[in-house]
Amino acid sequence: MQIGLRTGNASVRKQKANINPVESAGVCDLLLASRSVKFDMSLPPADGRAFDVVGLGLNSVDLVATISGPLRLNHKHPAEAMSRFAGGQAATAMAACAKLGWRSRYIGNFGGDDNGEFSRSALVAAGVDVSGCRTCLGTKNQFAIIVVDQQNGDRTILWQRDPALRLRTADVRPEAVTSGRILLVDCGEVEAATRAVGIARKNRIPTVIDVERVRPKIENVLTEVDVIIAAQAFPSDFTGCADLGKAMHKLSRRFRAPLVVVTLGEEGSLAVAGKREIATSGLRVQVADTTGAGDAFRGGFVSAWLASEGGGEVSELLVYANAVAALNCRGLGARGGLPSRVEVERLLATAV
Repeated sequence: MQIGLRTGNASVRKQKANINPVESAGVCDLLLASRSVKFDMSLPPADGRAFDVVGLGLNSVDLVATISGPLRLNHKHPAEAMSRFAGGQAATAMAACAKLGWRSRYIGNFGGDDNGEFSRSALVAAGVDVSGCRTCLGTKNQFAIIVVDQQNGDRTILWQRDPALRLRTADVRPEAVTSGRILLVDCGEVEAATRAVGIARKNRIPTVIDVERVRPKIENVLTEVDVIIAAQAFPSDFTGCADLGKAMHKLSRRFRAPLVVVTLGEEGSLAVAGKREIATSGLRVQVADTTGAGDAFRGGFVSAWLASEGGGEVSELLVYANAVAALNCRGLGARGGLPSRVEVERLLATAV
């Protein structure tokens, strides 16, 4: 697979801790670098591995309701549409990888109700292996209600997760964790994720974490992972440093992660690799729903990393991830617009 980007070096700027908004007009303007930055982290060979990527963490079922205007308190809103979709951080990232042509495996727990079966079936239909999962009988699957503003794609989320769905450390089997070339974990199952990344590291399998918010003992996972991909608020929330750039550098130094990335919504993404900052702009699409965009970004990053065989330019990996995230916003639900390789390549070709 060719990522196929044509990116040039932008003018040098002094590194700024406060990140200016990035113009969502084109592809990959490299804002903060004087030369290209290589992400040189080798991957295990494809032969001998049953999967390219394994994802451990959350799955969810989402009831998505669309309204024609902004959500207001103490008001009744007629819904333009209501539909049930499958979602969840790690599960959606694995569905994105599968749609992009990679052999994907999901490890997590499903509820024993109709929603649990719906979540499992959606992953199977997407081509994701779920043989390492457990169904918790007598337990409801994680469920969310998502209200989407049709005017701008903004969403409000209400969610519920039964503690009985917790992925136990005993559920993390070494043979499953090591069956892929890359391991992705989310921050929903901290203890299980910590065990999984520890196993992966011992077996020289590179790891990625999708971290949205500060949770107890989250530093135990961050100490072990290679790539940290965080929501915009996480670096400041974790470090106590309000300045995003400085907070990202603190994360990079503390956990010695070769790459720290923050997703910035329509503004694209920002990365810290060593002492360097690399910003990539978002891409324009017709937005229907932004649910799952961050999860799709993680799946896009992993896919680009696999395509590069562990030796891609940071900017190219992030631009590809930006494109996958943007295209996913075309449809309703966390996976409603997940693109194929051809669709990603077409968007990138037109954006250059």
